[in-house]
Amino acid sequence: MQITTVGLDLAKRIFQVHAVAASGEIVMRKALRRSQVLPFFTKLPPCLIGMEACGTSHHWARELTKLGHEIRLMPPAYVKPYVKRGKNDAVDAEAICETVTRPTMRFVSMKSAEQQAALSLHRTRNLLVKQRTQLVNMMRGLLAEFGIDIPESLERALGLARKITAKQVTPDVPEMATQVLDLLSRQVLDTHARLQAIDRSILVLQRTDDLARRLSTIPGIGPVGATALAASVTDPSQFRSGREFAAWLGLTPSQNSSGGKDLLGRITKMGDRYLRKLLVMGATSLIRRAKYKPETADPRLVALLARKPARVASVAMANKMARVVWAIMARGETYQARHVPNLLA
Repeated sequence: MQITTVGLDLAKRIFQVHAVAASGEIVMRKALRRSQVLPFFTKLPPCLIGMEACGTSHHWARELTKLGHEIRLMPPAYVKPYVKRGKNDAVDAEAICETVTRPTMRFVSMKSAEQQAALSLHRTRNLLVKQRTQLVNMMRGLLAEFGIDIPESLERALGLARKITAKQVTPDVPEMATQVLDLLSRQVLDTHARLQAIDRSILVLQRTDDLARRLSTIPGIGPVGATALAASVTDPSQFRSGREFAAWLGLTPSQNSSGGKDLLGRITKMGDRYLRKLLVMGATSLIRRAKYKPETADPRLVALLARKPARVASVAMANKMARVVWAIMARGETYQARHVPNLLA
């Protein structure tokens, strides 16, 4: 009996396979070691393989595609309802095999190695930003215990760290605390230097990537946001509209509707948290600029700020920016200021 559909549960060492025939009859349940995965699928005739989207799924999707198989990646949250009972690898593989055949299932596009490399820059940058913040806060807290206050802003904290490492300033603290401050100062300056190197790499990537350059024309989106969006969205045509793209990012209201009554709540916050954060931060920068220079701001944003609080307006603007991002990706255009949509009757 020929295998037509396979559910593959990924892991570090032991992979689980659940294979069925065209009739739906179970043909195989098998555990494979990592070294056995590719030889096993090399012998298998081309078939449909379903996997949960995770950190390693795109690598395996590329490798199995080279063998002639059709690969479909699915969000784990959409696979979970098909788990019948209990939790083990065999049950998960069976649920994946069942989910991949559903006609209304939503799938994740496979990323290329270059896209994953670009996203690795962003993940590293995000980690280093958190570490730099932790180090600065550690320095502030340590000096505050001895009655010394560092003025606000990152640049002032970095300036003090440079003076401490250069022995230009010696805080009036015990010698042991001075050693700790010197260690923290060197660490925060090293982290800041690494962040600057990553920012330069992202800027080079933005200038060499056509999609990232076009996304950078959108107000509120800089090199970081443009390159992150370009690397994260493989196929914009998988979204039917800009609203669906905004919903994928979790920027649309959650629904709790029933009996003909539409009840909308807060945004769902589903999807990629990093992309959503970049869009909201970009919208916040537009709002800050609109408050100080309203004559240069979009009149629609000024009118929105007159009706809604700044935080609500920033999320609404992030939603709008997401729709513009999708339109530019799907149509291959650049941002047009004061664009009026062509509504068909």
